[in-house]
Amino acid sequence: MPMFVAHDSADVWARPHLWKLDAEGQPTVVAGVPPDAFSTTGQLWGNPIYDWARLRGEGFGWWIDRMRETLKLVDLVRLDHFRGFAACWEVPATDATAEHGTWVETPGRELFLAMRNALDGELRVVAEDLGTLTRDVHQLRDMFGLPGMRVLQFAWGSDAHDSHLPHEYTPAVVAYTGTHDNDTVGGWFTQRSAPGASEAERWQREHCLRYLGTDGREIHWDFIRAVQMSVAGLSIMPLQDLLGLDSSARMNTPGRPEGNWAWRFAADALTPELARRLRESTERYGRLRAR
Repeated sequence: MPMFVAHDSADVWARPHLWKLDAEGQPTVVAGVPPDAFSTTGQLWGNPIYDWARLRGEGFGWWIDRMRETLKLVDLVRLDHFRGFAACWEVPATDATAEHGTWVETPGRELFLAMRNALDGELRVVAEDLGTLTRDVHQLRDMFGLPGMRVLQFAWGSDAHDSHLPHEYTPAVVAYTGTHDNDTVGGWFTQRSAPGASEAERWQREHCLRYLGTDGREIHWDFIRAVQMSVAGLSIMPLQDLLGLDSSARMNTPGRPEGNWAWRFAADALTPELARRLRESTERYGRLRAR
C-alpha cells in the first residue's frame, strides 16, 4: 500500500478536503524525500500531502476504509514509505526539486490506534523500514509490534554486522530476496559479474559467494535458501527470482516514470518440478504451515 495517492486519483477527486489543496484543487505542497548520497536534489514525487487535521477530525475514516478494503484482497499489507507516518517531507508545489522541503510531523500513532481499534484489534501490516531512519520511526514500528523488512540484495556492501545479512535477522522481520524495486537476483548477480562491473560491485559479488558458500550457478536458489533458512518470521521471494529470470523481468525501476510493471509470467513457467523444489525447500526449513 503506497503511503500517498496520485493527485488525479478517485480518492482526491471524491474527498479533496482531505488533502492540502488550494481553491482550484491544486496541491500547495507535494511529497518527496530530501537530498542524500543518491540524489543531490532529493526525490520529488509530486503526490499531494494529507491534511492530517481533517483526517483526525473524521476519525481517520478514509485510512480505515482503505485498509479494510485492502485486507479483503490480501492477508498482509506492506506499508510503503513507513517513515512518512512519523514525518513527511513537504515540498512547495511550485518547486522543481525536493531540495527546499521541510519535515512535518504526522500523527502515525493516532492513526494506527484508530485503525487497530476499527479492525478487530489487529494490524496485519509490515513496515517498510528501509533506508536511513530516525529513532521516532523505529519507536512507532515497535509500539505496534509491526515487523520490519530485510532485503538480501542489500546485504553485500558492508561488514558482518549488516542488518540485511541472514545471521542478523530476528523473528520480527520479513526477509526478501528482493522487492519490486530491486533488479531480479539473476540480473543483480550478472551486473556484478559483467566486464564493466565496478570494483565495489565485484567485491559485493565475491562477498556474496563466500557468505552463501556457492559458485553462483543457481544464485537465485542460493538467495531463496538463505531467506528461508533464516529466523525471519516470514520469507518472501518475487516470482522472477523463483524462476531465475534476468533483468528483462524487472518489475520496477525507482525514479523511472514509464515502462514499469509490465512483466507477466507465462502459465507454462510454473512447472511441477518448480513446485516440487519450492515445497521441498519450504518443508526443510520449517516454513510449511498446515491449513
